Amino acid sequence: MFTSFFPQPKLFFLSVVLWSAVATALWYGGADGWGALIGLGTTPEGTETVLGLGYFVTPEFLWFYIYYAIVVALFAAFWFRFDPHPWQRWSILGSALILFITYFGVQISVAVNNWRRPFFDDVQQALGENSTVTQADLFALLGIFAQIAFLSIFIFVLSRFFVSHWIFRWRTAMNDYYMARWQRLRHIEGASQRVQEDTMRFAGIMEGLGVSAIDAVMTLIAFLPVLWELSKYVEELPLVGAIPAPLFVAALVWSLFGTGLLALVGIRLPGLEFRNQRVEAAYRKELVHGEDQADRAQPMTVHELFGYVRQNYFRLYFHYMYFNVFRSLYLQADNIFVYILLIPTIVAGAAVGFTFGVLQQILTAFNQVSNSFQYLVNSWTTIVELLSIHKRLMAFEAAIEDKELPDIDKEWLEIHGAGDDGGVRTVGSGI
Repeated sequence: MFTSFFPQPKLFFLSVVLWSAVATALWYGGADGWGALIGLGTTPEGTETVLGLGYFVTPEFLWFYIYYAIVVALFAAFWFRFDPHPWQRWSILGSALILFITYFGVQISVAVNNWRRPFFDDVQQALGENSTVTQADLFALLGIFAQIAFLSIFIFVLSRFFVSHWIFRWRTAMNDYYMARWQRLRHIEGASQRVQEDTMRFAGIMEGLGVSAIDAVMTLIAFLPVLWELSKYVEELPLVGAIPAPLFVAALVWSLFGTGLLALVGIRLPGLEFRNQRVEAAYRKELVHGEDQADRAQPMTVHELFGYVRQNYFRLYFHYMYFNVFRSLYLQADNIFVYILLIPTIVAGAAVGFTFGVLQQILTAFNQVSNSFQYLVNSWTTIVELLSIHKRLMAFEAAIEDKELPDIDKEWLEIHGAGDDGGVRTVGSGI
């Protein structure tokens, strides 16, 4: 799965984490100001936030673009020389481009959030008595929003187009890797399904799930400072009282609680999904043999195989039932959680400088941070499916390289036995 596309995957991903940590620490440790050496100075503190497309060409952003390109170039140059790989341009440079596009997309959300305060403050003032807000003022702000929206559409389409090609290259790498070893694979139970269906599903899920994961991380990087800054408008929380950075702390605690809760109640689902694919594959293969051989797919054998399918599905239905109960309860509570936190501040209103525009900014920033922390909550069922595919491909690759099977496959073999060729044999099936 990974060796086919990335050079020395374990070492590579470890180096990605370490190099990212170094580059980030260097940036926040003073490198963000180095742009002044080439004329890209920092914006003086207290300067009004730039609205619209100008937000993306401020000196800070221009210097960040250059800094990111330098960091990526150094990392890629090392790996190109240390361990050349046939897919290195896509796996290294392509991944870096995806990270940048995703970060830029998140910054578009920040730009929209910056726009919310002046627009909704003007709306609030326009609805009051003795308003000085004109139609031209509101139309001008809507024009700024339109600029950001069109840029968002362009970035979204560009990112999805490139990610789709990047994912298909990964699938191509996996396909080439397996087919180069087909003479060893062809005797493994379900080899054709692993090479065709599982690589296709793995690539498809990674396209959506991987982009969502990157987006969640980038959203946290962009919006956590925003939420920290907006916490100054909230003096205390219900039941808790006054604490430092209350919105930041509340978003963190609430999201970790939800993630832990859903991970706990859904802990059995990956194994059940894996077993489900096993029993489905055994049933399907017996039917395929029955198309060509009169002594296969006999009623007793098919009845027994379908019995395993039914049993596993009923177990899945039961476990998904209580999982969905907890997930739905949490997500419904999440819809009103931020309002509960803000009730004391809303009541205090003007006394603490709390306006309608500030409220809109807080709601957006809190939801962005909360949803990012809740990535596992929102994606758990998809993650379960990906884990199931990963388990099957791991077992497949273990057979390729004569490695020890994963524990779940050992358990399956102990229960159902194994054929002479090492393939899984369901009791009574003749496989």
